[in-house]
Amino acid sequence: MNQDKTLICKDCGAEFIFTASEQDFYAEKGFQNEPQRCKPCRNARKNGGSGQRELFTATCASCGNEARVPFQPRDDRPVYCSDCFSRQR
Repeated sequence: MNQDKTLICKDCGAEFIFTASEQDFYAEKGFQNEPQRCKPCRNARKNGGSGQRELFTATCASCGNEARVPFQPRDDRPVYCSDCFSRQR
């Protein structure tokens, strides 16, 4: 039976717990190595270190309300708020 282990994150140097259930999961999946990063550093690495996605403000072409979109709006293409966009589909 596995016991919780305290490991050191190789990115930030913080201590984190490698729980017994996580160890069981790793063994079940056949992973040979223990994790080297804490959860926040793993998440940052998965997200490419970008953190939050940049949102742009535009005016909805249908209702005229403000819309927040994850792309740079262009003048030649209409932009819709989420409500109007779902009605378009």
